[in-house]
Amino acid sequence: MLMNSRSFLKAALSAMHYTGVDELIAPFTSGNGVIFMLHHVTPEQTEGFSPNRILQVTPEFLENVIVQVKAAGFDCIPIDDVPERLKSRDSERPFAVFTLDDGYRDNRDHAYPVFKRHDVPFTIYVPADYADGKGDLWWLTLEEALRRLPRVEVDIAGDIHEYDLETDAQRTSAFDAIYWRLRDLPEHEARAVVAELARAANIDTAALCRDLVMTWNELRELAADPLVTIGAHTMGHYALSKLDATKARQEMAESIARIADELGKPCRHFSYPYGCESSAGEREFEMARDLGMATAVTTRKGLIHTHHHDELTALPRLSLNGDFQDERYVKVLLSGAPFALLNAVQRLRRQSSETPKAIAS
Repeated sequence: MLMNSRSFLKAALSAMHYTGVDELIAPFTSGNGVIFMLHHVTPEQTEGFSPNRILQVTPEFLENVIVQVKAAGFDCIPIDDVPERLKSRDSERPFAVFTLDDGYRDNRDHAYPVFKRHDVPFTIYVPADYADGKGDLWWLTLEEALRRLPRVEVDIAGDIHEYDLETDAQRTSAFDAIYWRLRDLPEHEARAVVAELARAANIDTAALCRDLVMTWNELRELAADPLVTIGAHTMGHYALSKLDATKARQEMAESIARIADELGKPCRHFSYPYGCESSAGEREFEMARDLGMATAVTTRKGLIHTHHHDELTALPRLSLNGDFQDERYVKVLLSGAPFALLNAVQRLRRQSSETPKAIAS
């Protein structure tokens, strides 16, 4: 049986840990710091069909990571301090920043007590529509629709796809197929597909948002603690690169202004929804600079290095996710070794593709 990419990555990280390769090359690859990315923090770990489980970690795992990071000599700092930390170069100690995307209520209920107990600052990036209780958490709606319906017929860009949903394996296969096809579509087309499934499954998407995401009042109460920073995450959690320039800037600017108005303090930090290369690029990085953001984070994988002082609106993060809740993996990732290896492979691929091929005779 072929090993899937997730299993391969786990095997590679384990191999680096047990062979000590990560410790051997860490002095050359570990960087100046790390920005961790989380979404849900909850003790309730779902079993069976749960394709969004990757977005969940337990409070115990979060606490173990904090202890591990501090023991490794990292300073846990607020996102506000990152620009100066990269500029000054006075400290020989690496830094760690903890961030959480989307503003889920479990961040307050389960993550906040852990951060408070260890006196660790953290940042929550909130889409303004979510705090208004009208956000479209379409990936969760898709999961719930496939859980409720026995069979679906989905029209994606004119192509009809049919899926039987009798077993968890069938539901998981259907989710993977539909999700990634939707990610390739324009935002409004993708959401229209999920909205149709929501109607068929009798799902109240606004109620789903209200059940899971903090309100403005809850965010204000949380933001009163100096450990907490609230950043912007657009209005409606759109992949900005799929929008025209005017709409993309509007999504960013309105969310920044809304958070500042609701919380009564300037909003200086931003997170790009989805955050990958296909969702945010140089155009969006420049917009974040123009809008006065001190930092903006992506989901591009990597540690923070000195050169990021000149790329403060394109910062990489290290995901703490549900499939990799193991301190061994965190240790290896903090060494920077996997990213150095990945970069080397990508360079070789680029060089190979650029090498002129011999003309067949």
